[in-house]
Amino acid sequence: MYTLGGKKVLLGISGSIAAYKSPQLVRLLIKKGAEVKVVLTPSAMDFVTPTTLSTLSKNPVNTSFTEIKDENDNPEWNNHVELSLWADFIIIAPATSNTISSMASARCDNLLLACYLSAKCPVFVAPSMDLDMYKHPGNQENLNKLKSFGNIILESESGDLASGLKGKGRMMEPKNIIKYIIKDLKNELPLKGKKILISAGPTYEKIDPVRFIGNFSSGKMGFSLAEAATNLGANVTLISGPTSLKIFNSSINLINVVTADEMYNAILKYFFSVDIFVSAAAVADFIPNEYHHLKIKKSQKLSQITIKENIDILYNLGKIKTNQFMLGFALETNDGNDNAYNKLINKNLDAIFLNILDDKQNVFNSDYNHGKYITRKKSVSFELTTKLDLSYKIFEQIIRDS
Repeated sequence: MYTLGGKKVLLGISGSIAAYKSPQLVRLLIKKGAEVKVVLTPSAMDFVTPTTLSTLSKNPVNTSFTEIKDENDNPEWNNHVELSLWADFIIIAPATSNTISSMASARCDNLLLACYLSAKCPVFVAPSMDLDMYKHPGNQENLNKLKSFGNIILESESGDLASGLKGKGRMMEPKNIIKYIIKDLKNELPLKGKKILISAGPTYEKIDPVRFIGNFSSGKMGFSLAEAATNLGANVTLISGPTSLKIFNSSINLINVVTADEMYNAILKYFFSVDIFVSAAAVADFIPNEYHHLKIKKSQKLSQITIKENIDILYNLGKIKTNQFMLGFALETNDGNDNAYNKLINKNLDAIFLNILDDKQNVFNSDYNHGKYITRKKSVSFELTTKLDLSYKIFEQIIRDS
């Protein structure tokens, strides 16, 4: 399921009985990964307390243009422009008739309206009022005005109203607000409709039924790339070697394999239908010449295991690629730039990400990574950050180059 991970949300609450739903909306936004700041109109504080909302959002709640933080100090200004520029989008829920009218006429008599009028981001408006008030031509005209400004109206729902009547006018339920916003944002996502194939984790090449040749790859980079690509709107298939990791996004198509041959055959089923292929798997370079069907006993005193080169998945795919954008990964201990660039050319890649393995930062099983994104024309360095954050930055580069 798509999340709002990393999104900055400014939630505006005006004075309606429906404000009792606002704490639930804050909880749902945070559960989806968003960072939330809240602005209350003066009348909203008759229905919900700043203490509740600041506790849930883990941010101070703003209620006025100025604030006295210490009785011995002068009032401090709450910068409405700063709040608006901080937000990736604004939700005004509930939005009363009075607030909607002020928004439509650019009247500014509280902090929330100042934030709205300074906004450069998408604004979602959830009207809340009684059915006859909602139907009134003046309110409908104001809502149409807001639509003409580019605001998105979260249409009121029908049901029991505070007046005791039944009809349209209820604020859209918080869970439905989340669904609507996610759907709307997904339509604007940069990878919407793109098919992306990602390989991750190690491969295990069997020596006997209990032993294998492998490596220390945890698969965390590949799983992070899959999560980032999905959150950016892509349809993602993730082919992973043995790992203890689990996916928490049900829309990712996870295929588990063990050996390099299994991984290659699984990739071929999808390769020619995807737009982007990211090879983050650490495929074992060598495979035993002989597989022992029974466990090798210590008494056999096996003095050596002969090995041969394993299948080079990326090289083979580079020879048969058509229009796919291909990104490979290189892990080097020395001469990293030269070795990575040679791999880029030899394997017919569009880009390669260079990991540097050193004593200071071991990328294996770590939640952090750093390195360089390299193409034939450029090299972009990334400082140490989480693998998920790095994944978003890598896809930013892929979007520019593909």
